[in-house]
Parts: sequence; structure tokens; C-alpha cells
Amino acid sequence: MADIRRDDDTIEIEDQPRFEIGERVASRSVVRNDGTYNGRDIGDVLVGKGEVGYVRSIGTFLQQFYIYAVEFTDSGRQVGMRAKELCTLDHLPDEVLAQLGERAALVRALR
Repeated sequence: MADIRRDDDTIEIEDQPRFEIGERVASRSVVRNDGTYNGRDIGDVLVGKGEVGYVRSIGTFLQQFYIYAVEFTDSGRQVGMRAKELCTLDHLPDEVLAQLGERAALVRALR
């Protein structure tokens, strides 16, 4: 039988963080308040899909996951995010840039 592990079974902190402080990232999905963001109701949208921000600090949660404090420039919010909720805009692999074609120049211009 194959070893099937849920994503939440992975101990991320055994490896180096995926993102660096100051790195430009984008949200991979809509993020709603789960009750941990003060001043907003549970279920309120905190971050839109594709919203761009910068990693401001890196912490851990449950001695298992990295939590990236990301400051999103459009909303001015700082939200704790998991690596699986983010993608880099500063260190895109060459194959991704090739797939973007002409749009890759736009991504570079945003730096």
C-alpha cells in the first residue's frame, strides 16, 4: 500500500522556509478571516486571489508549519499565510517564465 500523507501531516520546519523576508508573493486563492484577524468578522475576505504582497516576517505554528506574515500593498493588511497559499513573483522558475511568454516582461516590470 502506498504511503499517503495529508498535506497537514508534513512537518515543514524540517526544511528551510520556502520564501524569504522581503520577497514579493501573490495569494493563490481568496483568504477569509477564520477568526484570528482582529477587527473583521469571521468569513470576511482578507485577501483576494492574485493579490500581491511582501513577506515581512516568518514564524512557525504548532512546531510544524511556517507562517509568513505578508503585507498586502493594495489593502494594507498584514495576514499570516501558509506556503501553500502563496506563490513567488521574485523567483519564478525559467519554465514558468517561458510559459508566460510576453507576460513575463510585465511580471519583471513589477519589481
